[in-house]
Amino acid sequence: MNKEKTVSSAEPRRKRKRWSRDDTELTLLGLPATIWFAVFCYLPMFGLIISFKDFKLIPGKGFLASLFQSEWCGFKNFNFFLSSNTFGMLLRNTILYNLVFIVINLVLPVTLAILINQLYSKRASKCYQTMMFFPYFMSWVVVSYFVYAFLNPDKGLANNVITSLGGEKVMWYSAPVYWPFILAFMSTWKSLGYNMVVYLASITGIDNTLYEAAILDGATKWQQAKYITIPSIKPMIIMMFILNIGKIFYSDFGLFYQVTQGVPASLYNVASTFDTFIYQALQSSASIGQTAAAGLFQAACCCITILVANFIVSKLDADSAII
Repeated sequence: MNKEKTVSSAEPRRKRKRWSRDDTELTLLGLPATIWFAVFCYLPMFGLIISFKDFKLIPGKGFLASLFQSEWCGFKNFNFFLSSNTFGMLLRNTILYNLVFIVINLVLPVTLAILINQLYSKRASKCYQTMMFFPYFMSWVVVSYFVYAFLNPDKGLANNVITSLGGEKVMWYSAPVYWPFILAFMSTWKSLGYNMVVYLASITGIDNTLYEAAILDGATKWQQAKYITIPSIKPMIIMMFILNIGKIFYSDFGLFYQVTQGVPASLYNVASTFDTFIYQALQSSASIGQTAAAGLFQAACCCITILVANFIVSKLDADSAII
């Protein structure tokens, strides 16, 4: 009996996995990425304490010395941002624009991915993918010049077409009523190809035997998309939705600042977001601590939003949650 006990007690010890050569190789393989994240993502987070300090650069001393010797001010920097007259407008613009972008960038890419997947010519499919994906690689600085070439009040293409048809010139950069539509169109134009390729990659991974069985049963293209394609890519749709919801308090700085030519005063109420406000505050007399507090508030809201969205999804469908 004692021998059996000793043998049985020794078995778990033998089953313990020891550090192997494969573990060493995988660790070394992941080490550069770990160092990169630590240096460029986590180390800069030390600067978050600026949000709670009355930070001022002390002459003759470096940044760290000035930071440690600056006085703590608690949440006064946050009061400057939250109590400003433009906070409600910035919150409205940032959230509403992102909600519109989320809906458009969900419906259109999925629709186009399904349509392109139905093309029999693979050459045409690759051509369409490349044409739609190309704008994603263009800088907003370059795109802003194209937009200005279209919307220039004097020699822009849009006004030339309008005047040739007997209409009057439109002062585009002084007419805020048009810009919600212009910004929504430009955001869709730039991100459509990327989102479409993501969904198309998911669609190509669906088993073709499902479609073959549906065709034998007499299913139409719409029925195949409704009962096979969309349910199969549902996890990808939910994942992209959660990630986009997590960025609902962020805005594309290049879109709102570069395309509008620096958010002029005439477009301030329709094109200003948290990101443009923080940048313009840095360019003005606002302190670094106040702008850092605005950025921390924005990041905290995004973190809470993505956690809440993921929690709701996990309650509805645990397999679709990303955390």
